[in-house]
Amino acid sequence: MIQRRTLLQSGAAIALGAPALVGFAQQSVTLKFHTFMAPQSNVWLNMHKAWMDKVTKDSEGRIKFEGYPAMQLGGSPVQLYDQAKDGVVDIVWTLPGNTPGRFPRIEVFELPFMMNNAEATSKAFWEYVQTVAKDEFREVQPIALQVHGPGMFHMRDKLVKTADDLKGSKVRGPTRQITKMLGYLGATPVGMPLPQIPDALSKGVINGCVIPWEVVPSVKVHELAKFHSEFDPAGGALYTTTFIMAMNKAKYNSLPPDLKAVIDKNSGLETSAWLGKVQQGGDVPGREAAVKNGNTIHTIPAAEAQEFRRKARLVEVEWMQDMDKRGFNGKQLLETAKSLIEKHGKKA
Repeated sequence: MIQRRTLLQSGAAIALGAPALVGFAQQSVTLKFHTFMAPQSNVWLNMHKAWMDKVTKDSEGRIKFEGYPAMQLGGSPVQLYDQAKDGVVDIVWTLPGNTPGRFPRIEVFELPFMMNNAEATSKAFWEYVQTVAKDEFREVQPIALQVHGPGMFHMRDKLVKTADDLKGSKVRGPTRQITKMLGYLGATPVGMPLPQIPDALSKGVINGCVIPWEVVPSVKVHELAKFHSEFDPAGGALYTTTFIMAMNKAKYNSLPPDLKAVIDKNSGLETSAWLGKVQQGGDVPGREAAVKNGNTIHTIPAAEAQEFRRKARLVEVEWMQDMDKRGFNGKQLLETAKSLIEKHGKKA
């Protein structure tokens, strides 16, 4: 009798406890993902949605997403990082360079002629932050850090073959280091977020812009700018831009351990590399859009790129001086970034 009563009590305890245990084990979450990229863009379709789909699959459907491209949840692209920091949204993909000077050490990757391969440079970017600049993004949970493929010139009315061809032209740049570079190359630099480019080009507010091929179709630059100047890879890439996919830290910390592990599995070095690779992979169809439109495409040879390099060198010098003033060793940070790019480039 005693044994039977004990068994009944144990069974009741298990029965009462089971719903709570199952509920915890099966806890699910819906995350809001916000970005400025257009819903038809390569970045949204082949990077963001693909990443979200993989996380949902890896979590067996327990992590779901509400995706909001084109700033559909409000605010401006400049505010995205703080939206993640403050918990207005759960995850963002944005440019640290939208807030000039806020993340100074990672600007090294935006210096002129630093990269050619987005996959390798994205790996270098992730490792650099983890080793020498981890506190730059301490307010959020970084998921991935990446760069896009080689940046280049897209002009409305004239072809850029030499640095002198930029004189008198108002050219859009995405970040402060790149707008500085444009100024030293002889252009009148205009800083503005990507979504503003089509309107600015069509109204003549700018004469051209610098973006990678991959972004061209999503902002209709192949329709608004008839002249494109890319650089021979042998001479190096003119520039790249840094991006961060970041999660609200409190939201990340609130996840049950198994779901946190799913986010971790889809974060880090390899996720950064994958994003960089996919983004640069979009350069081919972006270039094809300009070709189909009958536009003029010029490849600046490596020899001519030396003049661009010489004029843009001041950006590098000033960045190192700025780092020194902030209490960092600018030369050492630059050498670290370059060595990491070289290391991962050899593995690519």
